[in-house]
Amino acid sequence: MSQTIKDLTAGTTGGIAQVFVGQPFDIVKVRMQTSAKGTYSGMLDCAGGILRNEGPLAFYKGTLTPLLGIGACVSIQFGVLEYTKRYFTAQNARGGQEASQSALLSTPQLLLAGSLAGLGNGFVSGPVEHIRIRLQTQSNTNPVYRGPLDAIKKIASKYGIRGIYKGQNVTFLREATGYGVYFWAYEKLVQREMAQKGIRREQISPGSAILYGAAAGYALWAVIYPIDMVKSRMQTDGFSPSDGQKYWSTLHCVRTVWKTEGISAFTRGLGPTLIRSPFANGATFLGFEMANRLLNSA
Repeated sequence: MSQTIKDLTAGTTGGIAQVFVGQPFDIVKVRMQTSAKGTYSGMLDCAGGILRNEGPLAFYKGTLTPLLGIGACVSIQFGVLEYTKRYFTAQNARGGQEASQSALLSTPQLLLAGSLAGLGNGFVSGPVEHIRIRLQTQSNTNPVYRGPLDAIKKIASKYGIRGIYKGQNVTFLREATGYGVYFWAYEKLVQREMAQKGIRREQISPGSAILYGAAAGYALWAVIYPIDMVKSRMQTDGFSPSDGQKYWSTLHCVRTVWKTEGISAFTRGLGPTLIRSPFANGATFLGFEMANRLLNSA
């Protein structure tokens, strides 16, 4: 098995772990991001309403799409990241660095590697999250879409590929910005422990992988949350004026939300995100690291 295939497989494992842990928090976040001001008094009000009105399984509404899609997304993230890290490691070695130091990438190298991983991931995450958000926010009593495949078919038949990729520009901005910081934070924490304890990467404990993944998740959301809110608004907006389109572009969305709802709208739903983040991202890195070790030991 090639190293790239191993990276992709380990990434898929991390992505599946992320979905199962994070999905209930994510649906609360999306409902709060896309609802009108005053719909919910807070995170618990939103979660309680979902539980009362739609039942416990509603917290996993639209899970099939992220289970397949996020698995692919995280697989691409780690595949691009690890490939780029190997490229920079080789470049450092050619520059005269000792073998033990060439794999310790600099901050600019890690930020670029993470940003490229995010952009690669964005080609898949954009439509996956669009379909997921449509399913998460539709009426439970009179749903427009029967499931992810039905949603894809209906949107594509009426609006084409542009409909499937709605909100893609802001998705690329979010991914490139966020994942540059995300992977930089994780890798720097790993480098720090390796240097302090004089150990190899595969000797990092599972607990450390969870802790550093949690910290990386907080770094990610600190940078991208307002961008993510705009993405959610764009991806739940109408496709045309005839079906209720409110935003003509990303910039128009930002201006409209700022004018009508104020700056607080850009952080609405942050609570469930901050609670979800350490669990979902800790699970992601734990899944990747453990699967990677198993595959490379075979």
